[in-house]
Amino acid sequence: MTSIVTLGSHSALQVLKGAKDEGFKTILVSEKKRERLYRRFKFIDEIILVDSFLEIADQKCESILKENDSIIIPHGTLISQMDSLKIESIKTPIFGNKWILRWESDRNMKEQLMREAQLDVPKTVANAKEIKHLVIAKRHGAAGGKGYFLTTSEKDYKKKRDKLIDAGLIKEDSDLYLQEYSFGVSAYLQYFYSPLNDELEFFGADRRYESDIDGLGRIPAAQQLDIDSISSFNVIGNSPLVLRESLLDEVYSMGERFVDAAKRLVAPGMNGPFCLEGVYDENGKFTTFEFSARIVAGTNMYVDGSPYSTFLYDEPMSMGRRIAREIKQAKNSNELEKIVT
Repeated sequence: MTSIVTLGSHSALQVLKGAKDEGFKTILVSEKKRERLYRRFKFIDEIILVDSFLEIADQKCESILKENDSIIIPHGTLISQMDSLKIESIKTPIFGNKWILRWESDRNMKEQLMREAQLDVPKTVANAKEIKHLVIAKRHGAAGGKGYFLTTSEKDYKKKRDKLIDAGLIKEDSDLYLQEYSFGVSAYLQYFYSPLNDELEFFGADRRYESDIDGLGRIPAAQQLDIDSISSFNVIGNSPLVLRESLLDEVYSMGERFVDAAKRLVAPGMNGPFCLEGVYDENGKFTTFEFSARIVAGTNMYVDGSPYSTFLYDEPMSMGRRIAREIKQAKNSNELEKIVT
């Protein structure tokens, strides 16, 4: 019997609940410190306890997963914990395209793929000397916003960079990627592409609550000037977002262009869930500053389905369940090779 496996973090509960609803055995690879949390949920059939998530690539863990005919569902924790070579070396089948996770983790490759998809992308700033306007500095990989900061000058950049070095979050300038800051309403657009059906589904949208940048708005400007700290963009939670219906045609068009670009640049392409992340300006134009090439945590609020998945399915359909449904369809049609790597 095929089992669905994921790491005990990020969107694990949604993934495994959806897998159980579709009739799969569910396995969680959990750090020992999180065992008490996950023992609460009866839809998790088996928990493999580890000291570190890195052990999912060890022979002992892979042997257990092989015995259970397992398929790993990747999420942000896998990318933040492992480098690309480590992920690509995992022998257990991974749902989707594990090779595209390298493109998500590397900012320069990420920008190349977004431009190939003809998305509107903010201008990249080559180095701190070229900072002329408001710029956001980002760490590489799936950092969940931790260590990001805003800056308007080379002097201010160096001050904040040095604080991140002292905190151990980065080692040098090459660990940061500079991008002109885009103003507007933030929106994280959630998609699912099925290579079995050759169909793109728009699954939902969300906004993120980031600490402590979102809290600064409650502090008067005069007091903000006296604060000598780096405002964090660390994601704490998500809130639902429903878009104007007139925006949806371009939402689908952007997703389709992204899928087509991924097929050209990184075979077998963008299979399964992904997210285009950016802002809408006053004219309804979307600027894409990020993409995530796997399930995103913003889908966790839609465990019974979103307004958009409800248009597509006559039953509650979370992203986790949609993944499991795709695996079930592939198994029944002997096409698993199309959806795993």
